[in-house]
Amino acid sequence: MGLSIDEQKAVDRFRKTVVEPSQTKLVILDFWAEWCGPCKALTPVLEKVAGEYADKGVVLAKVNVDEEQFIAAQFQVRSIPTVYAMFQGQPVADLTNARSESQLKQVLDQLLAQLPVQAGTEGSSAPEGPSPQELAQYVKMGEDALAGGDPQRAAGIFSQITEFAPDNAPAHSGLVRALVQMGETDQARQVMDVIESDPRLATDPAIAAARSAIELAGTRVDDGELAALRAAAAAAPGDMDAQFAYAEAAFAAGDRDAAADTLLAMVAADREWQEGAARTKLLKIFEATGLEDEWVVATRRRLSKILFG
Repeated sequence: MGLSIDEQKAVDRFRKTVVEPSQTKLVILDFWAEWCGPCKALTPVLEKVAGEYADKGVVLAKVNVDEEQFIAAQFQVRSIPTVYAMFQGQPVADLTNARSESQLKQVLDQLLAQLPVQAGTEGSSAPEGPSPQELAQYVKMGEDALAGGDPQRAAGIFSQITEFAPDNAPAHSGLVRALVQMGETDQARQVMDVIESDPRLATDPAIAAARSAIELAGTRVDDGELAALRAAAAAAPGDMDAQFAYAEAAFAAGDRDAAADTLLAMVAADREWQEGAARTKLLKIFEATGLEDEWVVATRRRLSKILFG
């Protein structure tokens, strides 16, 4: 075929993620990039509609044009977002101009009425939901949104997943953490109550991060109290109790940098204070934020340098 090794790998990835699923499903193919503002606005719409239409045989596939330049070139993508509907390996509609939920659903309804898309498991009247691989992809999307500072979008993604897969612990955990980051602590606690009532979810290791997020949110104070705690900590840098109280309140208020800086300084000053309380609090913050989060990775390095030189 005259392809390089990298180009052949790109074709193989595209065949596995788009062409093969499109033999029976209608694939929404989204060409996007991290730096594309309109892409970020369109992504939540595509994810929401794809989730709602999953039982009708619709799946979402995303192609990062910076990472898959060869595939983007084959589709002659000149601007992004560019969105196609794919069936049996071929583009059947250009969805790029369908920017709202209603526009996208209208086009999908027309395509589903015309194409023999497989909506459920053969021989069964029950609709087929997202596969485990698709659910894992959606969970990653939610975690990426959370790590990118968009908890509202993350909450929407995780909520959709829990509807299709009520036993998906990572999605429930992500939903709690997203709600906490949005300041919706009461709603997060309601979700946590549902989790704790289900032994399958409550015993899953993924839920530990949600518990930590709820615990850390319990130290939220109003702006006046936060200012007073900040002033007290600044006035007495050697007062570990004052430093700890401010760090807790700062993280609960969304200022994780201030919380981390304060706790790291405490570890450096006296790592054994209150049986290592500052380090323990940092680890809970890491867990609640997400261990793959770039901020967590960077802050863990700072902690390691203090502990191990």
